[in-house]
Order: sequence, then C-alpha cells, then structure tokens
Amino acid sequence: MRIISGEARGRRLFAPSGEETRPTADKVRESLFNIMGARVYDASVLDLFGGTGAMALEALSRGAAHAVIVDCAREAIQAIERNAQNVLKEELPERVRILRADYRAAIDSLAGMKFDLVFLDPPYRMTDAYGDALLRLKARGALGEDCLIVAERLREKPVPIPEGFVSYDTRNYGATSVELIREAAE
Repeated sequence: MRIISGEARGRRLFAPSGEETRPTADKVRESLFNIMGARVYDASVLDLFGGTGAMALEALSRGAAHAVIVDCAREAIQAIERNAQNVLKEELPERVRILRADYRAAIDSLAGMKFDLVFLDPPYRMTDAYGDALLRLKARGALGEDCLIVAERLREKPVPIPEGFVSYDTRNYGATSVELIREAAE
C-alpha cells in the first residue's frame, strides 16, 4: 500500500496485522480520488473508521487542508500514527487529528467542526453503522454544505441510506462497492 498521488506520492503505508482492518486497495483509492478530483483540494476531511488512515492521508497528500482520523482499535491507531508521520512529516500536528474512539463518541467530540469530505468504511458486519453515523453527523451539524460522503461496503450487501440522504453514484470494484452519498435537497 502506498500514497497514489500528490505531495506524498509513493510513500509507503503500513497496516496492522490481523483481519480486523481491511485497507482500501490502491486501485480503488486511485479511482475514487480521480472521481472526486478538485473537491479534495482545501477540504476538511473525516475518516470515521480509519483503519490505516489511507483515505484521509491520500486526501491530505492531494491538497486537503486537514483531517480527523478515527478508529477504536489500538493496533489501527498505531498504524495510523505511523502512516501520518511518514506522509506528513513536520506538518503532522497542524494537519491531522487522530482519535482513538468509537465512532459515536468521536462524532460527539467533534462539536463545532464541519467536514467537506467524509469516509465511512466500517467493518462490513456493522451494516447499521453507515446510517447511524450519517444521522449522528447531520444531527451534530458536522456536514458542510455540499459534503461528499464516500461509503465503502460489500458489493453483495447494500446498506440502508437513511431519510435525508441520497446515494447518487455507486462504483463496483470486484467484491467492493463504493457509494457516493450527499444530503438530499430539501
């Protein structure tokens, strides 16, 4: 695994051992970031189930302003910290905040922050976490105007999108599907 493009292009990313963390494949990340294009530049990013931090770190390498990366597993946080240091070097303290917390507690702790880009990639068994996270983020006012939410899931298991949100594009990559979601127009 590596950073695909931007300032940190080619820098290696590390994943924790075991099967609890499922990093997004390089080709999927590359395709998604090509789709997002200029939306990433100067964005405020939330990677809610960080794993390795690859999605947020790729965004930072491509010009995102800052990111919050969340995971509840100690091994994942260690990998995220190592990867963030490798990718951001001396810019780490001002560009990324790493939280070891359950996604619900993390959302509660982000009071006053608004995000332009949100990555949701919970363990596939946590199908209810997608909708729950979306509703919590909306209730806390954490979704910026025209926020793009990127939800990675198993291709064969669509996840329910709660009222108030719309999935407007789905891309399939082997057994993985990625849905692009936004708040529904009122």
